[in-house]
Amino acid sequence: MAGRAFSMKPKDVPKVDTPFRRIATQIPVPESIPVLEKLRTYEPVSMSGQPLVVWDRAEGFQIHDKWGNIWLDWSSGVLVTNCGHGRDEVREAISSQVDHGLLHSYCFANEPRALLAEKLVSVSPDPLDKVFILTTGSEATENAVKLARTHGIKTGGRSKIGIVTFENAFHGRTLGAQQAGGIPALKEWIVNLDPAFYQVPFPDGFRCEDRSFSLFEKSLAEQGADPDSVAGVMTETYQGGGASFAPPEYIQALAEWCKRHGALLIMDEVQAGFGRTGKMFGFEHYGIVPDLVCCGKGISSSLPVSAVIGRSEIMNQYGPGEMTSTHTGNPVCAMAALANIKLIEKEGLAENARKMGQVLHKGLGEIAEKHSDIIGACHGLGLVAGLHMVKPGGKDPDGDLAFRIIERSVEKGLLFFAPVGFGGATVKIAPPLTITEEAVWDGVHALSEAIEEVRP
Repeated sequence: MAGRAFSMKPKDVPKVDTPFRRIATQIPVPESIPVLEKLRTYEPVSMSGQPLVVWDRAEGFQIHDKWGNIWLDWSSGVLVTNCGHGRDEVREAISSQVDHGLLHSYCFANEPRALLAEKLVSVSPDPLDKVFILTTGSEATENAVKLARTHGIKTGGRSKIGIVTFENAFHGRTLGAQQAGGIPALKEWIVNLDPAFYQVPFPDGFRCEDRSFSLFEKSLAEQGADPDSVAGVMTETYQGGGASFAPPEYIQALAEWCKRHGALLIMDEVQAGFGRTGKMFGFEHYGIVPDLVCCGKGISSSLPVSAVIGRSEIMNQYGPGEMTSTHTGNPVCAMAALANIKLIEKEGLAENARKMGQVLHKGLGEIAEKHSDIIGACHGLGLVAGLHMVKPGGKDPDGDLAFRIIERSVEKGLLFFAPVGFGGATVKIAPPLTITEEAVWDGVHALSEAIEEVRP
């Protein structure tokens, strides 16, 4: 499905002035158009899909432009700034390392990398005791697939290479990550798909009403997949496109199935990790410990860092120099991540996400009930949520409506990223974990107004 672009024609909008939002100009701001035009001239069209807010600075859970406008951020910069934007502790960690004089070391040892690896193991449950530090979520999920297949071949021969993932899943934009993803349109460019990648329905309770684990086994059988040929099963802790969780008993059954058939269970925590769902790792809600965990986004609240965390038996399959990355454990990024994780622990931000999540979902529930004809489902946990917009009276996704809701919300000073999920019809909600109850209700009020004003 072709993406939508927000209009660059400035529009008169009502002035907004609350403790958390301020809109004092046309939107987009006329003076910001040269910046937007320059980006559209020199960047690919694919980079032009977000609301036309030219960020100047960001603090806590607010975004500022140069022209006096302030947005309440319900995007976290696509679920990155878990500890809040521009935290002094993170900035100090970055600047101190820059001033110290070491900006890069490749795989040569540096102390910040050692400290971050140690910290990541310390916050992970046993027996996860090894960490491979990388740069992006895609790099982490690709590496997890590599490790799972390597383990499969070692334990079951060259036929044990199957990778099972879920329909509507998103694991990144590189070749392996998109083959693992469950969105067919994103794979059209690949053409020669790996036949040992299998997708099964995700039991979200809305798009897939059957939430029994028997559907997993039935779906694999229908595709001719021998369970003993599966090297790994990878799932997002919650599906990012809709903030949709599986039932705990389903994931527990999946963990048992993986153990029974010698497959690795991989949890993609790129969005869910580091407090977002009300626990340090989202998979803790399921009462299981996976074999491999893919991390990113909220790991640093700032700079590009990702990681794969796993058991020694799995992580040590490659010898010295055989599994590396140019920017692994970059010292500046490592210090940012270390400061972020310490803040999440010190300030109890996972617990705040749990508490503020209860407030958020109460407000969203009221909105969903009021507009039940166009909101097919409201999913999420902690400080992540998704409103699944549908055409009145059914389940057909309404991406145009989701787009209009986000556009109007931005005009009111409530910032979202563009619609995501099935049919591009989910309004995704993900504020920084530092948000307060008063700010949550302010955002709920703005969103409610936006839906009222643009709904059919």
